[in-house]
Amino acid sequence: MPRAAIKDLTLSQLQGVIINCRRCPRLVRYRERVAREKVRRYRSEEYWGRPLPSFGDPEARLLIVGLAPAAHGGNRTGRMFAGDESGGWLIRALYENGFANQPTSLHRNDGLTLRDAYITAAVRCAPPANKPTPLEFLNCRPYLLQELKLLTHVQVVVALGRIAFDACLKARGLLGLAVPTPRPEFGHHRVHRLSGGVTLIASYHPSRQNTQTGKLTRPMLNAVLATARRALNRSRAPRS
Repeated sequence: MPRAAIKDLTLSQLQGVIINCRRCPRLVRYRERVAREKVRRYRSEEYWGRPLPSFGDPEARLLIVGLAPAAHGGNRTGRMFAGDESGGWLIRALYENGFANQPTSLHRNDGLTLRDAYITAAVRCAPPANKPTPLEFLNCRPYLLQELKLLTHVQVVVALGRIAFDACLKARGLLGLAVPTPRPEFGHHRVHRLSGGVTLIASYHPSRQNTQTGKLTRPMLNAVLATARRALNRSRAPRS
């Protein structure tokens, strides 16, 4: 679909376009090869093997932005942050702060519902070595831009990792929204006030590299979501 046409899509229509996207040949080859070959522990499962749609409450006040799906997590289950350790950490923290109906995220049909929260990512396909190229970021950017336009209730954005943090600021600039000067710097649990009443909170990504080394602990991640909850509670009473 031409990029200009994306600007006319609704949120649900946009997810349909994302699922069928084939803009990045390297990512298409990788995600489909992983889905064919699988790994031993998931050999009996049918992998999703396509780009991942975002999910959550379309009227959410909290937006979570990640980097990209995991090869044997989202690329297998068909839902962002489902079926891997990173998802387990994030969904548990969301649950403990009232943003999810259950503390686990196993598969796209496991009954998980987000409350006043929406999850998206800078890149929608699992990349080799978890490293998208600059062109792949560029190809995926229109999807994030359109979501930011459509998610009109967002008041707090939690960016998981430096790359997602930079992607959020870049997207805001492209949408004509003011970015503070000096430019906000990434740092775990740093809170930045942006124009339009939006709060941007930076967090280390709950990747295995960060969690297994202790760079990110469960209390640290939970504190980020608790800060998001307090910010929303100050703005107005939570929606029922």
